[in-house]
Amino acid sequence: MKTISAIACLTALAFASPAEAKGCIKGAIVGGVAGHMAGHGKLGAAAGCVVGYHEANKQNPNNSNAQAPSGQK
Repeated sequence: MKTISAIACLTALAFASPAEAKGCIKGAIVGGVAGHMAGHGKLGAAAGCVVGYHEANKQNPNNSNAQAPSGQK
């Protein structure tokens, strides 16, 4: 029963948000391998996807929109 409700929740979540796989695939592969070693491959893949997506969309602090002073007087 847990499996059916977990699949239903994940399916609803997948259709509720736009499909953007930026970072998710790489994270899912790494998380799936790490989870497999710990005995929880599917959980590791799901967590890896979330972390990979977050890391891929993280703002780079060196690329801020603020412009440096031009140095003209």
